[in-house]
Formats: sequence, structure tokens, C-alpha cells
Amino acid sequence: MSSSNLRVALVGSTGYTALEVARLLLTHPGADLVVATSRQDEGKPLSEIHPMLAGRCDVTLQPLDADVIAKSADVAMCCLPHGASAESVKQLADAGMRVIDFSADFRLSSLETYEHWYGVKHPWPERIGNVVYGMPEFFADEIRSADIVANPGCYPTSAIMPLAPLVKAGLIETDDIIVDSKSGVSGAGRSPKLGTLYCETNESISAYAVGTHRHAPEIADLVERIAGAPIEVMFTPHLTPMDRGILSTIYVKPAGKAGSVEDAVRVMMSLLRDTYSDQPCVHVVDHLPATKYVAGTNHVQISVRPSGKRAVIVCAIDNLTKGASGAAVQNMNVMFGLPETAGLLM
Repeated sequence: MSSSNLRVALVGSTGYTALEVARLLLTHPGADLVVATSRQDEGKPLSEIHPMLAGRCDVTLQPLDADVIAKSADVAMCCLPHGASAESVKQLADAGMRVIDFSADFRLSSLETYEHWYGVKHPWPERIGNVVYGMPEFFADEIRSADIVANPGCYPTSAIMPLAPLVKAGLIETDDIIVDSKSGVSGAGRSPKLGTLYCETNESISAYAVGTHRHAPEIADLVERIAGAPIEVMFTPHLTPMDRGILSTIYVKPAGKAGSVEDAVRVMMSLLRDTYSDQPCVHVVDHLPATKYVAGTNHVQISVRPSGKRAVIVCAIDNLTKGASGAAVQNMNVMFGLPETAGLLM
């Protein structure tokens, strides 16, 4: 630990995303984990909750006290659940801290949309629509000066990355987009639930929240913000019997008179390559992406194929890294002027 390193506080430390943050910070050359909080496990070593950290992390869990944390840390990563996170983020921000929030409490631009989809009253409504979305590929300038960054959702990352540039360029029809996504079980969190027990998920794949998943409005909202055009998305998530990873298969129709679908796909691939040519974490590839190609990394792989009258976009990410904790470390790096990929397996 260096006295000149950025000091990081982890708020809500018992879940998978918190473990992933701690794991990434172990090898970060310019940042150290110095505070970790938990309401239920106060006084325990973080390594007791996450044995992977044994012998490598000596942080002890403490209660959330924003004023105390602000004296010890420069930035807080808030890994609390949706609906519960906003109040803690407000306390930390009021105490003078910069905060990266993992929940959906500040991602959407409309208070009405948030309260409809999440079913709770927002405790800090004046900040809805006034918090930068944590995707440096599109919002790096705003992230650099932000007091609060809304870390993206995992499913939305895998859809926004390929869709936003194509919509912005007018290359696809915006009223008929189908996003079929498959996620590892870690995406459901660490708390035990019947649907994520081993016997329920092993040797099985299942759709869930059909037509009702909360990430659908986030996808539409962010593509519209980036591309300046509204879209209609049919989004269906699936749970797959693996620990981590997301594979999104996206079906779109080429816009206008682009010639053959094959020609349209070539244009799409060229545009995506140009868009992400200087982005270290996003790769437009000729092969079909797969979750194992990005597992444990902050990489995004995207490719496009023709199929009948549609183009099929395939995007793979790791839901715990680029879909959550890796994105948070990337955002932290941008916020504090560190190399964007510092601490990330590249």
C-alpha cells in the first residue's frame, strides 16, 4: 500500500460485485482498498466473508458512517441493492466523497420511469437525470468531473455497446429490435434464492422476467441518450448454468436501402470498428464472441452476421467485470486521472 495511492471504500461488501472490486484492487498500481462496510458482519475481516481474499486483504468490516469514511477514503464504491442505495450515496456525497453507485438508483433519466419499474419512491429525486452514466466509451468527459457515477447494468452494457453506434448512424430500424440475453447465475446475486439453487439451475436454461425486466428501460434510455433517437426493444433475459458471463444475441433490421443484408453487415462492422478503435476494452471481432473469451476480464467482444432479412449482433461480456466491478474500476480510473485500464486484466 502506497501513501500516495487513491483510497477506496467499499460500501456493502458481502456480495459478488464487492468481492470482484476487492480482487481487482489487489493488483491495482494506484489504488488501495482501505474501508469496507457491512451492516450484518461488522467487526469481521472481509476475508472471512470472502475466503478468496485470505492472506491478501486485512480490511475489517465496519458500519456505514459517511463522515468517518470520508476521513479515510477518496472514493466510495456503493454495492447496495436498488432502492436502498440512493440514501447511502446521498450521505456519502454530502460528506464530500465521490461515489460510484452499482445500483440502478441513478441510471435512468426519468423519475417516473424509475418509480414505475422499481416500485419505490426515490429518496433523492432531484438527482434523477443529473448523474452521469458510467460508460467511459461515451461519457468520459462527464465522468472525469462527476461527483456521482451511475455504474451501468450488466445486461444493458451488452446491448448498449453494439446498438448505440448503429442507431446513431441510422444503420438499423429503431422500432423492431430484439435483445436475447443469457447470463451466468452470479448475476442474480449472492443471497440464496430458490431459482438460483444448484439443483434448479444445473443442466437447465430458463427465461425469466419476460417483458418485465428492469433493464429494458435502461437499454432504451441510454441508446436514446447516446444516439439521439428513441428505440423500441424487446428484451428477454435467460439464466444459464455457469458462474459468470453474458452473451447477448441482438436481432435488427438494416435501415433504408442499404443493398443486401450482407452489404449492410459489412457497413455495420466497419462503423463499429471505427467507433471503438481507440477504446481499450471493446473489440469488434471476426469470430463469434463467447463468454469464455472474456471471462474474468473487462473486455467486450462484438460481431455481426447476416441472417435472412436481419442482421444478428452477438456481444459477450463478463457480467461481474465489464458488467459491474470492472466497469467501476474503469470509471474510478477516469474520475481520478489514472490510466483507464489500471488494475484491469487486459
